[in-house]
Amino acid sequence: MLIMMWVRSSMAYPASFVLMLCSSMVLTVMDFVAIVLMFSHISSFGGFSLAEMALLYATASMTLGIADLFTGSIERVGERVRTGAFDAYLIRPVPAFVQAAADGFALRRIGRPLQAGIVLVFALNRLDVDWTVARGIMLLVSMIAGSVIFAAIFVLGAAFQFVSVDSAELANSFTYGGQAMTQYPLVVFGQQIVRAVTFVVPIAFVNYYPVLYVLGKPAPLGLPSWIGLLSPLVAAVMVALASLAWRAGLRRYRSTGS
Repeated sequence: MLIMMWVRSSMAYPASFVLMLCSSMVLTVMDFVAIVLMFSHISSFGGFSLAEMALLYATASMTLGIADLFTGSIERVGERVRTGAFDAYLIRPVPAFVQAAADGFALRRIGRPLQAGIVLVFALNRLDVDWTVARGIMLLVSMIAGSVIFAAIFVLGAAFQFVSVDSAELANSFTYGGQAMTQYPLVVFGQQIVRAVTFVVPIAFVNYYPVLYVLGKPAPLGLPSWIGLLSPLVAAVMVALASLAWRAGLRRYRSTGS
């Protein structure tokens, strides 16, 4: 009901909504335009062709777009804590998490996954891959798991705002920054970065390792080629951590005192 209320609010001005949706798609597609321009001078980047880079870009943008659509509003928890608006969530017969995620639902955010879907079709049409049922299922499951991983990072960032109220940009460095990183082959960033995004903040499991599995490419750091299959398990672990962090944040919350 909360989501539908915000959707009706967006649709009250259809022309404005369409313009915001189009502008959102144009802004996000510029990243891929930069990749296309880069490949006008080179034939491969980090061992990836243009079609393979398009697959990396599409899966990174798709997963973040879906997570942002459904949980992006939760990053405003710090603002609600500062103003005392979060108190209202605690006296309603609906979980505070559901209210925080649904409040301010912005349908225009669907522009990112829509644009990513167009690039994904382009990539699939140009890829030279021996498609099997296992690879197809893996690609689909990895995009779902990647969306869950990004959503969990959104929630972890929101939970941290119960401690440090003005810290929304910290989470953005791992969500939007993570998407910007994972649209490129991670090996170009160096082994220390690859280790960090594998074992510390596992955004490499959002799309990089699953895409390596689909394309039949070896994994870095001497890791097994099937490591991309662990993406759903990583997503489950991240959800568990996000749930614990959110509950801890709620227990710590003491209102604004005003």
